[in-house]
Amino acid sequence: MHITVAGLGVSGVPAARALAGLGARVTVVNSTDGDRERAQAAELEQWAAARWGSPRTKSGGASTEGGGGRRAGVTVRLGDGDTLPEGTELIVTTPGWKPASPLFLAAEKAGVPVWGDVELAWRLRGRDGRKAAPWLAVTGTNGKTTTVQMLASILKAAGLRTAAVGNIGVPLVDVVLGEGQEDGTSYDVLAVELSSYQLHWAPSVRAHSAAVLNLAPDHLDWHGSMEAYAAAKGRIYEGNTVACVYNAADPVTEDLVRDADVEEGCRAIGFTLGTPGPSQLGVVDGILVDRAFVENRHRQAQELAEVSDITPAAPHNIANALAAAALARAFGVPATAVRDGLRAFHPDAHRIQHIADIAGVSYIDDSKATNTHAAEASLAAYEHIVWIAGGLAKGATFDELVRKSAERLRGVVLIGADRALIREALLRHAPDVPVVDLDRTDTGAMSEAVREATRLAETGDTVLLAPACASMDMFVNYNKRGDAFADAVGELAANGH
Repeated sequence: MHITVAGLGVSGVPAARALAGLGARVTVVNSTDGDRERAQAAELEQWAAARWGSPRTKSGGASTEGGGGRRAGVTVRLGDGDTLPEGTELIVTTPGWKPASPLFLAAEKAGVPVWGDVELAWRLRGRDGRKAAPWLAVTGTNGKTTTVQMLASILKAAGLRTAAVGNIGVPLVDVVLGEGQEDGTSYDVLAVELSSYQLHWAPSVRAHSAAVLNLAPDHLDWHGSMEAYAAAKGRIYEGNTVACVYNAADPVTEDLVRDADVEEGCRAIGFTLGTPGPSQLGVVDGILVDRAFVENRHRQAQELAEVSDITPAAPHNIANALAAAALARAFGVPATAVRDGLRAFHPDAHRIQHIADIAGVSYIDDSKATNTHAAEASLAAYEHIVWIAGGLAKGATFDELVRKSAERLRGVVLIGADRALIREALLRHAPDVPVVDLDRTDTGAMSEAVREATRLAETGDTVLLAPACASMDMFVNYNKRGDAFADAVGELAANGH
């Protein structure tokens, strides 16, 4: 087949390599033509050269097919992502390309199907005759990566061969083509993070069990509406065989379960921070409890772990742990493995990460809180807060966030391009809270923000970086923003503040 791969990146390069390796004639198109894209194209060139001879990649839409026109090969076309290459029989897209992109509109007109990289991985799994590992899948507006990592930790504690893959940064195509580990053994099960972008282009994926953690407005510029965004998330439940896990505190997630077309016998399993009912997991007196995967869910409950086994034990992270435990229990994992896996798990950096305690004030980095829903969860975890917020709002509004969090705020330090939107919400809903508005967007602003936050803080307070905004106005990504915060806190400690 002649297959066009839309986009390079983390998933585009592996998809192109896999398809060409299976005998397809591949054209990779990419709208931008910069140093990063040329480096990725060069990576493909080196790989293709080892198989068919050296291809040549040109900019501005010009290109030369690898292998001198052989049936299998790779063409890279930089600077032109709008034109459908002649003879294309299938498009495989990387996440992020909008459905209304000219390339996809042209494909629809020509009757060319579009798959995402996850759809491709699903269709390729088990192709070498080995048993394909089932998927335990996770999506949601916030908490996906942490939950998938918790799930993988629990599965490993149960002695299962597994990996955390997908939107977490490990390309699914690479995983399923290997369908095994370095020692040659196959995986027993995969913990799979899926974004709404990936789910939109993955109509055939059928998970063993899946969870939608929460839903809040996000990526609406990509999906076009909240309804379309929710529908994309809900695709994760389609065809589930054992369990559809939903958030009892978020009715929309339960509605998605009701609307899903699942296999006969598949169960709806809720998780709650309160006392669980039948077919739910919840919390009782500091204990994570399972009333879903027990012999008599109306009369029995199974203790799984203590809240103190979760790091950090913030409310939204406890919810992540319950969702991970539900998926693991759906796969037959014993209670002891849930406990051991949660004890062994420590979240990635910039996710409510404790940086330091200085002069009785705690400094917490939650730079990953890039939208209002995530920031709300972070603010709810602490009693008295000096909040560092701001960045790129991406169309978000802040009234509800400020209204819910106002009583916890000792002070606020605002940074970033769209900080005025947060300041206006504070004036409406928390007019008595002191606000420092830093009129600068350079990276050095973070040091000043931390100094101002320290000035506002009192003993026992938490200085919390939970920006509720994207970082790209000031930083390359949220990781760099969090690093800048940690460095600024380190300067405070070094100066003996």
